[in-house]
Amino acid sequence: MAESPAKALRRILDSPGVHLGPACFDALSAKLVERAGFDYCFTSGSSLPVGYVCWFSISAARLGLPDVGLISFGEMMDQGRQIIQAVSIPIIADGDNGYGNAMNVKRTIREAIRAGYAGIFLEDQVSPKACGHTRGRKVVPRDEAVMRIKAAIDARKESGSDIVIIARTDSRQAISFDESLWRSKAFADVGADVLLIDALASREEMKAFCEIAPSVPKMANLLEGGGKTPILNPTELEDVGFKIAAYPLSLMGVSIRAMQNALTTIKGGQIPSHGSIPTFEEIKEIVGFNSYYEEEKRYATNTDQVSLQNGTFKSGKE
Repeated sequence: MAESPAKALRRILDSPGVHLGPACFDALSAKLVERAGFDYCFTSGSSLPVGYVCWFSISAARLGLPDVGLISFGEMMDQGRQIIQAVSIPIIADGDNGYGNAMNVKRTIREAIRAGYAGIFLEDQVSPKACGHTRGRKVVPRDEAVMRIKAAIDARKESGSDIVIIARTDSRQAISFDESLWRSKAFADVGADVLLIDALASREEMKAFCEIAPSVPKMANLLEGGGKTPILNPTELEDVGFKIAAYPLSLMGVSIRAMQNALTTIKGGQIPSHGSIPTFEEIKEIVGFNSYYEEEKRYATNTDQVSLQNGTFKSGKE
């Protein structure tokens, strides 16, 4: 029997070392993460991270809009299902603030389980939320924040699932560092599997965070290109005490820059240089043409012909 995505993610969390996870934003970027040898991935919708699905990048890629709560629950789940179906590695969802109160959180968890996510982030921001590391973040009161995580744990139990619940607090920027430590400890007490304080401002804060609830794995959200949290290398992250680390903007950021450069080149009457783009054969391999052709051969009929010269399948009726 195949290992469930959540079980695969829990195995990663139980294994030695720190585990790095880029954020993908669509099925193709997720496939590239898997081909590069990463064990998991985040979906990136707005700010987040692991293979996580980060709302920041999904909001940008799908709508061309900033991650300020404009993308809907249904749109995020639809994008997530496409990503999950494209790869075999576990995918972590950015569940935002659960899309409402505790009852909304329970529905969010149930839908994430049905979609096949291995894990999901939940945060304590108000609605509409703000992207992490940006201005204007506000959080709900302590008791409501804790009840969101409790509702997520309850929904998991009621569904008979083992999806990994990652509890995130944005109170470091909204209130204080001490408040973020209190909330993280409270999240651990109600059963969160992984803890995340967003926008930690120094290595000292990162170390202090990792010392609370020592049995619960900690996640680092390393916003590339100017975030508030210091970008530590993997050895430093492990020494401080982190178990997983998310890189939410790398794939989206380099994609934007590459497209800008290509458009400038084309507007100037040329095409991008040979080294800056994959060959057509490489693109076909990445998106799966060759594996499709091989599988298609299994269903050839007596009236079909297989072209051995170019590796494609042609119908004898053509």
